Amino acid sequence: MADVSNRGPLTARNLLIKENRVDEYTSPNLALGMTPVEFGTGTSRWLWNVQPLAALNPFGTLQGGYLAVFIDELLSTAIASVLEDGEWAMTAEFKINFLRALTPAPLAGSARVMRRTRTLAFLDARIETEDGKIAVTASSTWAVLRG
Repeated sequence: MADVSNRGPLTARNLLIKENRVDEYTSPNLALGMTPVEFGTGTSRWLWNVQPLAALNPFGTLQGGYLAVFIDELLSTAIASVLEDGEWAMTAEFKINFLRALTPAPLAGSARVMRRTRTLAFLDARIETEDGKIAVTASSTWAVLRG
């Protein structure tokens, strides 16, 4: 493992993602039941097997905001895998398409970096139901910053 003692916490987190150390990944959203499965170069895969009752709207379906949190985890871990030392990224824009209502059930999510320039990255993500139906898609632009 590389020595990250003289680098900031974001560099250490990005290295953890680059090295696919999913068991060491931390986020407050893991408390919602979201779990990283695999980090690859420019990609990430997650599962959300059990959603908390708080994630449901009055109609018994998952609230879009919680699905956006899941998408954000997917996107942020995908972009982190392609950042260099001293770089960090932040969401510049984010579009989500909800293709079907979701009731509590296992969900799989994936994201990928489609293109990375010196200052921008373009990503997409999707959430699928247990039977492989696409339920949510997203696209996002991230600003890549240094320092």
